[in-house]
Amino acid sequence: MRESLRTRLFRWVFNLWPCYRGTGARVTFIASDWSQVRVRLPLSWRTRNYVGTIFGGSLYAGADPIYMLMLIHRLGPDYVVWDKAASIRFRKPGRSLLSATFRIDEEELAEIRRLLQEQPKVDRTYPVEWRDTDGAIHAELQKVVHISLRSSS
Repeated sequence: MRESLRTRLFRWVFNLWPCYRGTGARVTFIASDWSQVRVRLPLSWRTRNYVGTIFGGSLYAGADPIYMLMLIHRLGPDYVVWDKAASIRFRKPGRSLLSATFRIDEEELAEIRRLLQEQPKVDRTYPVEWRDTDGAIHAELQKVVHISLRSSS
């Protein structure tokens, strides 16, 4: 799995976008087909909370737009995609670099398209896990994304 010049350029620009840059997180990889995105979140002066661990807002915000962007790029212009809801569960304090990997496979895209043939809109829930370098989970998110077909009028 590789990045294309287009996804690499998107990643560079996205990481400079002020509202994402402010999270302290950095997108480190976008697959050429947008099937996988990887994000890193270091403990730094920008992400450290009052008690010296990674701020929960940075954990949430670093993951917030990723699934929506992946689906926009994977489904194409005939679909409307919006973030709808999210929840986060903190499992243990983040005291080091954390990372998250986001995946959307072909089966998921086929299921979305199938459901939209039967109903006007669907909500899909996607998990996110922030892990340290040893693989321990520090936070779990559930992202709910709304998807519908773009009207032709």
